[in-house]
Amino acid sequence: MRGSGQSSQPANMTLQKAVDMGEYDTEYLSTFPEWYTFSRHIQFQYIRTAIGNRHAQLITQWVEINNILDFRLKPNLQIALKNIEKQLKKLEKDREKLFLDYSK
Repeated sequence: MRGSGQSSQPANMTLQKAVDMGEYDTEYLSTFPEWYTFSRHIQFQYIRTAIGNRHAQLITQWVEINNILDFRLKPNLQIALKNIEKQLKKLEKDREKLFLDYSK
């Protein structure tokens, strides 16, 4: 399951920064050594926090685009809104899958 990240991390990235920035992909989060020191419950709390952060970021982006002056005259912005809506739908599907995976 891919969030918005890549498979390796920049040297100055931390697990907390990644979560704060909305990265919820467990493959990416597992590249941080401390990930393996946490119980599944704590891992899931990090994931839930990251999903919430990512959702808030996407909603903010959607609102910012929707509030651009003369929005109706800029059809390319409609495409941007649709892309954000697709990301929101993917986020919801990923969230449901992760809830199922971590409830075992």
